[in-house]
Amino acid sequence: QVHLAESGGGLVQAGGSLRLSCAASGRTSNYVMGWFRQAPGKERDFVATISRFGLSTDYAESVKGRFTISRDNAKNTAYLQMNSLKPEDTAVYYCAADLPPRGQAAQVGYWGQGTQVTVSS
Repeated sequence: QVHLAESGGGLVQAGGSLRLSCAASGRTSNYVMGWFRQAPGKERDFVATISRFGLSTDYAESVKGRFTISRDNAKNTAYLQMNSLKPEDTAVYYCAADLPPRGQAAQVGYWGQGTQVTVSS
């Protein structure tokens, strides 16, 4: 069993940056980890995944070049660095563990509780 806790969300102006963290209770090196986001009235969408030891990453086209996923297995923590934020990035961001690379929400084994990111124009 893995428990995930996100932090780092907040309100930022367009063009700004935020760094999300996901602290896990279990051993994260056992799992692919990822980030998803869900805007009001929309489905939970894939944002990024990172392989077990960080050698491979995948990104949604909408965030490629602006977001960077990383992990520190010694700290059982994953990160999402978000730069050049846009109002359309506004959503609740969820940390995920135990999923295939570029996996869909239905394939996720463990979820965090989510953290709100709001980007003002």
